[in-house]
Amino acid sequence: MEGIKIIGYGHALPEKIVSNEDLSKMVDTSDEWISSRTGIKNRYVSEQETNASLSLAAAKEAIADSGKKEEDLDLILLATVTPDYVTPSVACRVAAELSVKKEIPVFDFNAACSGFLYGLYLADRLLKVGQCALLMATEQLSKITDFTDRSTCVLFGDGSGAVVVEKKKEVSFDCFVGADGNAGPLYCKSLRFTKDAYIHMNGKEVFRFAVDKIQKSIARILEQNHLTMDDIDYVVCHQANYRIIDYVRKKLHAPEEKFFCNIQNYANTSAASIPLALYDMRQQGLLCPGKKVIVVGFGGGFTWGAALLDC
Repeated sequence: MEGIKIIGYGHALPEKIVSNEDLSKMVDTSDEWISSRTGIKNRYVSEQETNASLSLAAAKEAIADSGKKEEDLDLILLATVTPDYVTPSVACRVAAELSVKKEIPVFDFNAACSGFLYGLYLADRLLKVGQCALLMATEQLSKITDFTDRSTCVLFGDGSGAVVVEKKKEVSFDCFVGADGNAGPLYCKSLRFTKDAYIHMNGKEVFRFAVDKIQKSIARILEQNHLTMDDIDYVVCHQANYRIIDYVRKKLHAPEEKFFCNIQNYANTSAASIPLALYDMRQQGLLCPGKKVIVVGFGGGFTWGAALLDC
């Protein structure tokens, strides 16, 4: 069996931290209201940082952690819904700052909050055994957040996560992704400064979709690999809302410690949320050799996906 394995982790965050108390001075909300409904306490918000600067910092850390050299990369991918420019892509801007080969695929893609999962899927299919890729997921959702709308502004944050993956033989890896094109409950029409340049969301519909897809996606990964939840050490969900994660966990009768959660520190960072969670787990010594991890998520589009990773 061939698959990809994460061999390096990196992250980058803006300097500015915005707490729930800070938001309560901007809109009619409170720390208790936000934390009890979402689990969020803080989020990072970009000021001087760009998508490219955050991505580059995360990329350099991931490459250094992997033990690879920049010129060893055979593919560079970046998931984002908030690029700095229409063109060049953020991935190209990062590649320009690295000592990479000139004739390798380098591109951005948009699968919303499922971006990291789509990136794993792409890397597995584009790499040959022995090759490696840099996969970044970077979001500046503050660009598309209406800070006068308390139903959405409390939910989102900025950040970047990056991994280096290598295609190997005899690795436990499985990944699938999907989409249904239902944009109605969650959309942002434009990055320009108009009334449609902000995230619009029907929270109840998104919640119903999320818990359904996450449960079914976890079940599919387990069934395809002849595993049970007892065989899985950790499940890392897209960090959209603690209530979503906890609802799924309870439905699966899984212990709380099996579902890693760090949404309290970062809020919903879209495509960056899963790699940021993996980075924190690595820093906490949780991703030891031999551990099996399911990563699973959903996003606007609608999109969704899941993957089985071998640590």
